Amino acid sequence: MATLAAAEASRASVLVVEDEAAVRFGISNALRALGLHVVEADSCESAKDAFVTARPDVVVTDLRLPDGEALDLLPRLRAIDPTVPVFIVTGYGSIDLAVRAVKQGAEDFLTKPVDMRALASFVRSSIERREARRKGASHAVVGRPSPLRSAAMQRVEEQIERLRDADCSVLLLGETGTGKSMLARRIHALGARAGAPFVDVNCAGLTKEFVESELFGHERGAFTGALASKQGLLDAANGGTLFLDEIGDIDLQVQPKVLKVVEEKRFRRMGDVRERSVDVRLVAATHRDLLTAVARKEFRADLYYRISTVTITIPALRDRREDLVGLAYELLAGLGSPDVELAPDAERLLLEHDWPGNLRELKNVLERALLHRTGHVIEGHDLRFDTPSQGRLAAEPSTRSSSRTLSEVEREHIFAALVAENGRVEAAARRLGIPRSTLYQRIKEYGIHPSKIRMNAAGNRA
Repeated sequence: MATLAAAEASRASVLVVEDEAAVRFGISNALRALGLHVVEADSCESAKDAFVTARPDVVVTDLRLPDGEALDLLPRLRAIDPTVPVFIVTGYGSIDLAVRAVKQGAEDFLTKPVDMRALASFVRSSIERREARRKGASHAVVGRPSPLRSAAMQRVEEQIERLRDADCSVLLLGETGTGKSMLARRIHALGARAGAPFVDVNCAGLTKEFVESELFGHERGAFTGALASKQGLLDAANGGTLFLDEIGDIDLQVQPKVLKVVEEKRFRRMGDVRERSVDVRLVAATHRDLLTAVARKEFRADLYYRISTVTITIPALRDRREDLVGLAYELLAGLGSPDVELAPDAERLLLEHDWPGNLRELKNVLERALLHRTGHVIEGHDLRFDTPSQGRLAAEPSTRSSSRTLSEVEREHIFAALVAENGRVEAAARRLGIPRSTLYQRIKEYGIHPSKIRMNAAGNRA
C-alpha cells in the first residue's frame, strides 16, 4: 500500500474543474490515459480546496462554473502558486475573452468541443517545462547559488515565458538600475522578431526636438542645421523591437505621435507631409509611477493603456536578497572573472547593503573589488560601497517614507481604491480610471485579496 501511495505521489497531476459530469469524465479519462493523476472539482470553491490539497502540476478548468467564472478563480489559484499553468476551456469563445484570460495569467484558451489531442499535447508540454525548471533550480543549489531563487523573480520569469509567442506591447516597471534594459533585450530575443533589429532609445532628459528628430527622422530643412534628410530610429527598428527606456519622461507633445505609431503603425518624419508605415513591437520601461503621472496630466492616459497590454514589475535588489549572491557570481563571470570566489564576510556585507543603485551599483562594487583583491578570492575588505557605510544604513523615518518603491506606491493606491469600493474590482477600476483586466493583473502581482476586503467591509457594517 505504501509503495502504491509513493508511486501515485510521484506522478504528475492535473486538476480538472468542470460542472458538467459527462464533460468532466471525458477530459479526465483522456488525461488519465497519458498516465497522469487526475483530481476533479465542479465549482470555484471545490477547485480552490482541491488546489490547496493536491498541489497539481496543471489546471484545466471550464470558464463558467456554478459559483463564478474561471477568470475570478484564476487570481486565487495564482496567489497560492503562480507557477502552475492554467488552461481555460469554454463554449463561449471570443478574442476578447481569450485576451482577458491570458492577461490574467492563463496558459492558453480552448473552445468546446475540446480537441483532446491538442489538450493532451498542451498539458504534456506544460508539465515537461515545469519539470525542467524544477531540475534547473535543483542543479543551481548544488554549485553556486542561482540568480533566480526568489519567488518575485520566478514570477517575472513566468511572465516572460508567456510572452514567447506574443507580439503585444510590454511595459517594464522598476527602479533605476534593476535591469529593465536587459529584460527588454531578453523579451526581444525570445520572440518571433529575434532575428530583426532591437533599437534602444533612452527618453530621459531629451528635448522634444531631439526625441522627434532621433525617433521619427527628419527631412532636409526641417529645422536649422538639418542640411540633409535623416532616417529615424523607427525606420531602423522596422520589423523588430523598439525599446523606449524611461518613457515616463518623454515630452507630452511627442506622446500623441508615439501613440499613433503604437495604434496605427504609422508616423511622419519632421518636415514631411507624407505618412510612412512601420512594423515594430514596442517595449517600454520607466521608474516612474505612470498612474500618478496620468492623474496629474503629465502622461497621456490613452498612451498608458496602449503600452501596458502586459506589465512586468521588476523588484528592487533589496527586495530579492536571496538572488544577490548568485547575481554577484553571474556579474563576475560577465566581467571576465568566472573563477573568482566570494569570501563569507564579503557575502555578508553584500547581503547587508541596501543597494539604492540596484544591479548597476552591484556591478560597480564588484568591478572595484576585482581591482583590490589579492588572489582568486574577494574578501570583505575588498568591497568599496558608494555610501558612507558598508552595511545597511539606519534611515530616519522621513528617509524611509521617501524611499518607497514604485511597486509599494502603486500597491497602496490600488488597495485604497478597493477599500473605498468595498472590494468590488469593477468599481475600483472605474475609480482608478484603468481597465478591469489591468486591475486584475495588478491585484494578482501584489497579492491583494478583494474577497477579504469585502468580508471586512461586511463585518464593519454588521
